[in-house]
Amino acid sequence: MRIGLVGTGRIGAFHAGLLARHPEVGALVLADADAERAARVAGALGAEAAPSVEALFGHHALDAVVIASATAAHAELIGRTAEAGLPAFCEKPIALDVPGTLGALRAVAAAGTELQLGFMRRFDAGYRAAREAVGAGRLGRLHTVRTATSDPAPPPAAYLPLSGGLFRDCMVHDFDIVRWVTGREVVEVYATGSDAGPAMFREAGDVDTAAALLTLDDGTLVSATATRCNGAGYDVRMELAGERTQLAVGLDERTPLESVEPQGPPPPTKPWPGFLERFGPAYEAELDAFVGLVRGERDNPCDGGEALAALRIAEACERSRRERRPVRVAEVPAG
Repeated sequence: MRIGLVGTGRIGAFHAGLLARHPEVGALVLADADAERAARVAGALGAEAAPSVEALFGHHALDAVVIASATAAHAELIGRTAEAGLPAFCEKPIALDVPGTLGALRAVAAAGTELQLGFMRRFDAGYRAAREAVGAGRLGRLHTVRTATSDPAPPPAAYLPLSGGLFRDCMVHDFDIVRWVTGREVVEVYATGSDAGPAMFREAGDVDTAAALLTLDDGTLVSATATRCNGAGYDVRMELAGERTQLAVGLDERTPLESVEPQGPPPPTKPWPGFLERFGPAYEAELDAFVGLVRGERDNPCDGGEALAALRIAEACERSRRERRPVRVAEVPAG
């Protein structure tokens, strides 16, 4: 199998390393707007580097394309891949707004190709176990879900105006995994945020910390929080409470959480430093799933419609934050 990869920044280089080691990938061709960076990454992996993104599509016989470029280029690259008749894997999001997302999805539908989105938490062992437990009825009636996503340090200031904001860039993972684990849809949100941290968030019109109350279609309540300023380490967790029992995802000896109870567990000696370390196996599993999809051996585990659903929740949260009111997800157009 010959795979092209566009974007060789941090996540793109990580994906390239996983693909270079995959037994079903016989050739890997990398491209980037920065051709020198693509060449460096390719050289380190023994892969091939295209001189440009245009050359990747124009002069290489590919079986599939992995898109890990800057977010602003995702929709256009999805369309270009669809026009070439190739399946695509794309890091979230498809686009930073609903119209851009819908345009890319229309291109994929018109071409009859596959698009798999990179919501890696769906491939994490803990989240998969939680989904199975909910589906099997182990918790009884699920009444409360709590999620937390906490980055250990803010991103570069230049990234913030391009990110789409905390809800679209970060918490969209929480919105997707809530839908996937519970099997329910979010019908209403009430969200707020704080920009009391570094000044670069205020300058970008963004917030460094946010909280949202989500109501699911069966009445289950979800509290979702996120911050860019969690100095203790990278912390991503989900708690699910039902009438029979409670479960936690992301709670182990590396969780950057310290108990002050006399009989509490000891503080972590090696907290998670970032998302690549915490979700490394999940990233590997999702790309393996994509290879299986390309080979016709499995169904698409996360198509573009899933990305649209999560984005609509993020859009509703951003609207709620700005307008200081509850927002029905149905207020955000779906097509």
